Amino acid sequence: MNVMTASADPRIDIAPLLARIAGLLGDLRSDHAGETGAVMIYRGILAGSADPAIRAFATEHLATEAGHLRLLEAMLAPGQRSILLPIWRVAGFLTGWLPAIAGPRAVYATIEAVETFVDHHYEEQIVKLGRTGEEGALRRLLETCQGEEVHHRDEAAAALGTAPRGALLRAWAFVVGSGSAAAVAAARRI
Repeated sequence: MNVMTASADPRIDIAPLLARIAGLLGDLRSDHAGETGAVMIYRGILAGSADPAIRAFATEHLATEAGHLRLLEAMLAPGQRSILLPIWRVAGFLTGWLPAIAGPRAVYATIEAVETFVDHHYEEQIVKLGRTGEEGALRRLLETCQGEEVHHRDEAAAALGTAPRGALLRAWAFVVGSGSAAAVAAARRI
């Protein structure tokens, strides 16, 4: 379900915000890198799975993530983006492809882990922003993206159901969450 709203205006002038809000460029750079990785996760899932339900899930979510990426690309000049994007593309693809070849539960556990991290990542940024002017516009855009990521997480969690998650699935989810945190830390700086 792609619910990106027209109120999420990609023409936000971030220049005055960058001068006023410490760390904002790093935050937005990490968001852009993360959405780049997310697009590649879903492409990896599509490359690795023939399961019709997984392919439908991935296709729908890929469209949403591609929309998020377009919004961030409209705000950030190429020189403001992470130089590590080639690494995020490969890592994202493998993060989708490996679980796709392992099966649906691995895919859903991956998405649940990634989107849990992303929810918290966006929240850390949202609370720093005011509600009016360009700050408010950026806040609303990030809230929209966050809401859609939470929707992805909740869909994946529902698909996983209440069946116990084995040690391997829990370990993989830990690796995915930790890897996401490390990627954000690197993208904020580089």
